Amino acid sequence: MKAILFLSLAFLKKRKRQTIVSTLGFAISVTAFIVMSSIMFGFQKYFIQQVIDIEAHISIKPKEEIAEDRLIRRVDNESLIKALGSRPKEKDKILGWRDIMKRLEEHPEILGVAPHLESKGILKYGAKEKPVSLIGIEPFLEARTSVIERFLEKKNLSSLETHKDSIIIGKIVARDLGITETGKRVVLTLPNGQTKIMKVVDFFNSGITNIDASRVYIPLKTLQALLERVDEVNVLIIRIRDVKRAEALARELRAEIKYEVESWQKAYLNFLKIFKIQNMITYMIVFAIITVSAFGIFNIIMMTVMEKRKEIAILMAMGYSSKDITLIFLCIGLITSVLGGLLGFIFAYGILEYLANLDLELEGLLKSKGFILDRSPYYYLLGFVLSFLFSLIASLYPAYRASKLNPVEIFRSL
Repeated sequence: MKAILFLSLAFLKKRKRQTIVSTLGFAISVTAFIVMSSIMFGFQKYFIQQVIDIEAHISIKPKEEIAEDRLIRRVDNESLIKALGSRPKEKDKILGWRDIMKRLEEHPEILGVAPHLESKGILKYGAKEKPVSLIGIEPFLEARTSVIERFLEKKNLSSLETHKDSIIIGKIVARDLGITETGKRVVLTLPNGQTKIMKVVDFFNSGITNIDASRVYIPLKTLQALLERVDEVNVLIIRIRDVKRAEALARELRAEIKYEVESWQKAYLNFLKIFKIQNMITYMIVFAIITVSAFGIFNIIMMTVMEKRKEIAILMAMGYSSKDITLIFLCIGLITSVLGGLLGFIFAYGILEYLANLDLELEGLLKSKGFILDRSPYYYLLGFVLSFLFSLIASLYPAYRASKLNPVEIFRSL
């Protein structure tokens, strides 16, 4: 085996320039795979984790009811039928919500249940106004059912329980209104025309732009009083032990509860589909880069076989078998891929280290300071395995051709 390795290195040294180019090609492909995977999956995992922490694992909402008798109506005696538009009749409340909560809390997979009353409103501070999504909560139950306190800058969730005129507003809501500190008074206007002066006690900063730009938390009883909906709620949120079981558990609950039961996977289905498409496109690009690098190895080995026909014939005359010749040229491809993979590791680590230390204000779907990276060693391992496999495939045919050369014919042609 030592002789085979020695001969492989000797052949590589004879074509130094091509070997360096091919090694760099593999290094770039491995680097691209690791860096793109780290950025892509870092963003996706962060987004999903934030959604799981912020939103309900499972939510229960009123169903929309359609007035079916208004959809089709007879126009005249000639039996002409007219299709009429019909708005959904939505009963925006959950009847017997306390009993439903009690039953759900007895379920072994459920960690907590909390009631919400959700509505729209407008916040006004000075001359600025901002449309917001209002969520009436009971702080004690909310803390058991979500990790809302983790996203509060001042950790003043309990203030909603002790002060009925207090609110917690999203960080971007505060920015748009020009509020930079707590204690400021804002005017809240409800859809029914009711207005109330509220005190900002905390800022909610989840990092998800559309949530931080619209969400406002308010004491449940305060919102019920303002909307004249005493003891009414229109959403129940559920926290479970295993978030991956959310959809399966939601299906079970749909058979028991007459209201709409929605898991976080269903609520964010469009985003999950986009992530799958994004992954496919990214890997197609990376595979294309690796394939091009593999062709570089193919060309090097093929040219070596064509140029070194005499040396191959001499090796066969010395007693080297077809299997030995095949191994020599397979080793050429594998050595190139191993060197390229190790060099790619160094490049990828350096690039990720640079990106991790960049201080950037990024605001899109997510709001963050700098890139969100997943530095898992798995991507390094997978990148190395892919480069190894592609180089092996690229080396097979040239190695096979070399093993099938006839030394007698080669010597005759000299």
